Amino acid sequence: MAAGELQETRQSAGSRAYLSRRYRVSASHRLHSEAYSAEENRAVYGKCNNPHGHGHNYVVEVTVGGPVNAETGMVCDLGELDEFARVQLIERFDGMNLNTLDEFRELVPTTENFTAEVYRNFQGFCGGRVARVRIEETGNNSFEIGDEFGRG
Repeated sequence: MAAGELQETRQSAGSRAYLSRRYRVSASHRLHSEAYSAEENRAVYGKCNNPHGHGHNYVVEVTVGGPVNAETGMVCDLGELDEFARVQLIERFDGMNLNTLDEFRELVPTTENFTAEVYRNFQGFCGGRVARVRIEETGNNSFEIGDEFGRG
């Protein structure tokens, strides 16, 4: 068997792996819906409806899955993933008030909606298939969106 055939066999034999990488982003938001009255907003969002907003030190975990490249032994190039995260996550959201961004002009910037937006952004990563995004808002709250959550 030629070397090229061996590599093809190794890659097509179902060697699948998942890589999860963590990034940190600090951002603020105010949970408030224009569809609700001031009283309804306070009832629904509680202290998170503070007119001055509040901030979080988010931990964003991105999981890339796919076949293990027979030549590199990796699912994706970490440098490419880190560069994509720098531009599409850190530069875009770090230090920002989420309420002021176009992405949240029509959406309440809950961490659920923030997670969905980050997941959408990472679908543009060409170095592998982003299977999941998990954002830890606090030590008690985390949110996930990914392939397995779309199956009913």
